[in-house]
Amino acid sequence: MDVIEAMETCSAARYLKPDPVPQELIERVIYAATRASSPGNSQEWDFIVVRNPEAKRKIRDLLAPRFKAMRAEIPTTGQVTNRMLAGAMHLAETLNEVPAIILVCGPVAYPPNAPMEQFVWSALYPAAQNLIVAARSLGLGTTFTTFNMLIENDLRELLGVPKEIKFGVMIPIGWPQNDFVKVKRKPIAKVIHWDKWSD
Repeated sequence: MDVIEAMETCSAARYLKPDPVPQELIERVIYAATRASSPGNSQEWDFIVVRNPEAKRKIRDLLAPRFKAMRAEIPTTGQVTNRMLAGAMHLAETLNEVPAIILVCGPVAYPPNAPMEQFVWSALYPAAQNLIVAARSLGLGTTFTTFNMLIENDLRELLGVPKEIKFGVMIPIGWPQNDFVKVKRKPIAKVIHWDKWSD
């Protein structure tokens, strides 16, 4: 699959089948993630792959009620938002059924002589983007989530993650229940500024 086609059709997959994903495919998408750029080629990223059924159940039990409470505070602004929130709620309630949950994380470690937190995200987000595009090329469904923000302390305790490690995103991965569709984005004419800023 052409990489641009993978990007164009890398729609959020919030409805995943429980069918297992072979370990070699998970390793392949993480290999792709680690081809990303990072500050000073520091490569300060880690990937926690949660496959244990009991651990996934505990994550679901912690997350679902908190996400439900948060969702109740979000104003409904239209059909697209409602559909996204419904999908996110479904995902939160069924996290125990997805084949694997990947947490993209890493330490504050760059520059070595005076590490600054902002550089962590410059490594983790490109890696996460590579991961989801690679997954799409293999027919696997993923979606970026910030579910980790709602249960960060619990995740640390459950998975033994040191305090100095920052969580970037939580990415469920599995075979999608629905077909991939082209993502809807603004025309590039609305976001390109040639030579200088323009309205």
